[in-house]
Amino acid sequence: MPSGESDATSELDEVASEFVRLRPRLFGIAYRMLGDATEAEDLVQDVWLRWQSTDRSAVIHPAAYLATAVTRLAINVARSARSQREAYVGPWLPEPVDTSADPEVGAERGEALELAVLLLLERLSPTQRAAYVLRDAFDYSYEAISEILQLEEANVRQLVSRARKHIAEGRRAPVSTDQHRRLLSAFLVAAQAGDFAALEGLFTADVVSVSDGGGIIGAARVPVVGRPRVTKFMAIVANKFWRGTTTAWVEANGRAGVLVSRGDTAIALLAISASDEGIDRLMWIMNPTKLAAFARSLSGARRPA
Repeated sequence: MPSGESDATSELDEVASEFVRLRPRLFGIAYRMLGDATEAEDLVQDVWLRWQSTDRSAVIHPAAYLATAVTRLAINVARSARSQREAYVGPWLPEPVDTSADPEVGAERGEALELAVLLLLERLSPTQRAAYVLRDAFDYSYEAISEILQLEEANVRQLVSRARKHIAEGRRAPVSTDQHRRLLSAFLVAAQAGDFAALEGLFTADVVSVSDGGGIIGAARVPVVGRPRVTKFMAIVANKFWRGTTTAWVEANGRAGVLVSRGDTAIALLAISASDEGIDRLMWIMNPTKLAAFARSLSGARRPA
C-alpha cells in the first residue's frame, strides 16, 4: 500500500477509535434528550459522519466538540418531536433500552435514565432538558454547559434549577432496587390471578396505568387513573391479557421490568414507578416497533419472571 494511503487509513482508524470511545456518552445524551433509542442511534451516526469530514486539526478537545454537536442536534430533533408526540395515537412512552450490559449508558449518574424521569423531561423545553441532562446525568460544569448551549452561565444555572424542581415535584422518592423488584413481582402475581384485593393493596391512591400501543395494536388510548379504576381495569383484563403468555425479567432503563411474550413474540414490556406508598405508575410499552428494538438490544439471557 502506498505511504499516502497507509497514512490516510491510519488516521481514519485513529478517528474511529476516538469516536468509539466517546460513543456511549454521545448516545446517552441523545437518548435522554429524545426518549427514543432509534432516533438517538440515528443522531449519533449523523455526528460520526460530520466528525469524519471535520477539520480535526482545529479541534482542541474532541470530547467537548462531539458533546456539543450531539446536544445541539438533539435539541433540534426534540423541537420537531413535540409535534410528532401530539399526533401520536394514544399515550406516548419512551422507547426502553436494555441496561444490563451498560447500566448507565455512558452517564456519570443513572437517575435521568429511568422511564418515569424521561416522561417528566418530555414536559421541559428542549434547551432546559439539555441543561438538566448534561449537568445531572453527565456532571458537566455549568461553564461547559453554557458553552454548549451558548447561554450565560447564570441562565444555565436557572435552567437546571427549574428542571430539578420540576422533576422533584413530578415524582415521589423512588424505592430501592430490591423493593422495586418486590413490588413488581407482587403486582405480576396479583395481576395474573385477577386478585382485586391484592392489587388494590399495592397501589397508591393516585396510581396511573399508561399503555403505549402507538395505534398499531389494541391498547387503552387514555390513561387509567386512580386506585379503584386501575384495580378494576387490571382485574377485568387479567384473563384475556395473560392467557397463554410467558414472562421474563429484564432490566429496562436501570430498573427491573417484565417482558411479556406470547410464543416467540413480545407483546408488552411492563415497567413501574414506585415509592414507599406503593406503585404510582404502570407503564405498558406495547408498540411493536419499540418492543422489537428492545428485544434486539437484550444483552443477556432472559430469566422467567
